[in-house]
Amino acid sequence: MSEQAPKDPLILVDGSSWLYRAFHALPPLTNRDNEPTGAIYGMTNMLRKLLREYGAERVVVVFDPRGKTFRNDLYAEYKANRPPVPPELSAQFEGIRDIVRALGLPLIQRDGVEADDVIGTLATRAAAAGETVLIVTGDKDMAQLVDERIELLDTMQDRRTDIARVQEKFGVGPTLIADYLALVGDSSDNIPGVAKVGPKTASKWLNEYGSLDGVIAHAGEIGGKVAKNLTAALDDLPLYRDLATIRCELDLDEGPADLRRGEPDTAALAELYQRFDFSAWLRELDEGETGSAAPSATDPPPAADYHTVLDREAFAAMRDQLAAAELICFDTETDSLQPMQANLVGLSFACTPGEAWYVPVGHDYPGAPDQLDRGWVLDQLEPILADPDQPKVGQHLKYDINVLARAGVTVAGCDFDTMLESYVLNSTATRHDMDSLARKFLDRGTIKFEEVAGKGAKQITFNQVGLEEAAPYAAEDADVTLQLHRRLYPELAQDKQLAALFHEIEMPLMPVLATVERNGVLIDSDFLGRISGEMGERMAELQTRALEEAGEAFNLGSPNQLQKILFDKLDLPVLRKTPKGAPSTAEDVLSELADRHPLPRLILDWREMAKLRSTYADKLPEQVNPATGRVHTSYQQAVAATGRLSSSDPNLQNIPIRTETGRRIREAFIAPEGRVLLAADYSQIELRIMAHLSEDPVLIRAFRDGEDIHRATAAEVFDTPLNDVSGEQRRAAKAINFGLMYGMSAFGLARQLGIERGEAGAYIDRFFERFAGVRRFMDNTREAAREQGYVETLFGRRLYLPEIRDRNAQRRQYAERTAINAPLQGTAADLIKKAMIDIHGWLEAESADALMIMQVHDELVFEVPENGAEALAGRIAERMCAVAALAVPLVADTGIGRSWEQAH
Repeated sequence: MSEQAPKDPLILVDGSSWLYRAFHALPPLTNRDNEPTGAIYGMTNMLRKLLREYGAERVVVVFDPRGKTFRNDLYAEYKANRPPVPPELSAQFEGIRDIVRALGLPLIQRDGVEADDVIGTLATRAAAAGETVLIVTGDKDMAQLVDERIELLDTMQDRRTDIARVQEKFGVGPTLIADYLALVGDSSDNIPGVAKVGPKTASKWLNEYGSLDGVIAHAGEIGGKVAKNLTAALDDLPLYRDLATIRCELDLDEGPADLRRGEPDTAALAELYQRFDFSAWLRELDEGETGSAAPSATDPPPAADYHTVLDREAFAAMRDQLAAAELICFDTETDSLQPMQANLVGLSFACTPGEAWYVPVGHDYPGAPDQLDRGWVLDQLEPILADPDQPKVGQHLKYDINVLARAGVTVAGCDFDTMLESYVLNSTATRHDMDSLARKFLDRGTIKFEEVAGKGAKQITFNQVGLEEAAPYAAEDADVTLQLHRRLYPELAQDKQLAALFHEIEMPLMPVLATVERNGVLIDSDFLGRISGEMGERMAELQTRALEEAGEAFNLGSPNQLQKILFDKLDLPVLRKTPKGAPSTAEDVLSELADRHPLPRLILDWREMAKLRSTYADKLPEQVNPATGRVHTSYQQAVAATGRLSSSDPNLQNIPIRTETGRRIREAFIAPEGRVLLAADYSQIELRIMAHLSEDPVLIRAFRDGEDIHRATAAEVFDTPLNDVSGEQRRAAKAINFGLMYGMSAFGLARQLGIERGEAGAYIDRFFERFAGVRRFMDNTREAAREQGYVETLFGRRLYLPEIRDRNAQRRQYAERTAINAPLQGTAADLIKKAMIDIHGWLEAESADALMIMQVHDELVFEVPENGAEALAGRIAERMCAVAALAVPLVADTGIGRSWEQAH
């Protein structure tokens, strides 16, 4: 009697494919030592889910080898188009292998042989013995292995592929997949295929002629546009098929029967989970579990107790608990991402981990259950929400504050925001959205919006989501946010400087930004319409000149066509290549090429005009809120690593101030009748911070004496009396002053000033001779960054620099330049934030009829009454200059005008 094949399938995991997919699917997570962990976490989580759902005794993980394989010997260009493995991914290779082994899973990696071939050999052997096989991969090449006993499993798409699915997807069966890939090519492996032959043509030929050999034999009968391309590729097609064919006859030490799961090494797992900060999995080990029973990424924890509040009795019970709570977490659900246009659909609350409520007030889909009246709910909640002595926490509370303000409710007592807690702890380690934070700090997945509302064109707004799906999603937001606060805040509170930054700058700033967003700014849409027409005419002129310089017609917006003109026809040097190997036409490349030919400058001018026209001249009128008649930007408080604010819809930071077109755009930002715009801008703020941090006596004296700092620098560098400094010398000194803060080299300075590199180097050397304190500060800052892995602003904000010790010189030097600039830019960001908090409070206390309406870089813009504007400008400048005591005086320049441009 022959031995029966095992009932459980043999599961073969394409480890390299999985790891790459996990790396690109998740945000860049790190542990406390700033080691990258995102790919490890993602792949480990997928393995745990696989083990839980299949419970198979034989799960094998196969990895690609290091270095080249036999296919490189067949074809030197095989995979040559692939960019180098990112260092933050390669750093995770060993960690995931260690976890796979500790989980008790067989791991196979063979030198010179790809994972596909190992998997193919094991799969076909197992199938021949009557076993069923699941190949876990997202790689289309593997479709050629599918047969009656072998299927593919894509866990990310939750999809299995059998013979019928292969036929449906590719138009041919599994036995013809290698032939198919030879014709269409495989860009990921750099297999060229036949030019312009796509899936439809390839499957048509193969079905008509039976195989690639049949296509080759009948090539002379094939007509159409691609016939020539097929003829040109005939000699190479057998090679392409050979490259695409998975080898299934390897001589492996292991056979399918040998590949069984061992017992997990719990001690090794505990050490690894602790190293990578996978705390929830570590707790499971302490409780005697090894990971196979982990909750799925979208299931709430089993202990979660979520309530949907639909009647007044349930609401009263919830309200009583909220009123008695030491801390309330709340969140809003709306029908729009824009808070100034969003209607309130529901509110969720939590005050104990694992328990939360959702109060729907605006679900209006057909058949929706009766809900409590929105006005009544808000009236009942307002005493709690508006109580400054009732501490509250949320995730990105600024949005919720503005949503409730639009609904007529003022929120106070917002003491904690988990987004900002994470941001202050480490601005560069991860994204700060709730889903990412839950993965990193709670080791749990969350219900995604797309899961309840759909994706793309079929996505519905939240008011149309059924309560069965909406309530768990919304309640989970409040519950998870509360749990994140309990995890993040104790860590934050341990560091006095970071705690002060959080409590004295970031949290007080949040409601100020909410007010600035609600205030908005008035836009002259008619003026923008005229500007758009002017810009269109100017773009046409630039295009005509560009075509004349090129000597032929081409699309200025097409990088491919521009590459051919610049590098093939005009024979300009290729200064840099794109990741795909094409000559780069990026802005900095064109700027350098502009010294050699007029066309690159024309392209740059055309691009700037096109961008400003589409982003501002045409777009701003569409962004006017019909209810207020104003544009309301959104300020991002937790995006820039240095602490600077950014803005979107519209992005106010990207309107150039030094170009004529940028200034014309600023003319469209106006004040209403009887009012003016008041702009207050810190003067040379980063240079003043440099003077303070470096304690350089020459720089400090120049600022204290009120000298023109660029003229003073020129006097020192060129050894010239201050009054005799020429305009050219001042220009050179200005380039040195600002360039050194951004790590400019002698080469960069030479290019900017149009001088020889040696001369530029001599300028820099003389600068450091005269300003020895600056050199000392820069050297000490680089050294401190290398020792501790981060730099700090004057107020204790940290910027972590994981690449400061990188073996790659280019990445290491970039980190060193960042180490110099980050304390300057970050301190400047802290100062403008402190000024916003102070001035906002002062305006409220004075009941002044003045609105703070914009923050752009080091500038604040106000809308104020025309009468008294000058006096108000003086008071605002005074307060901006008094927010911190530096070794040099702070200076704020002010201007007043009917438009933003006039106020400069």
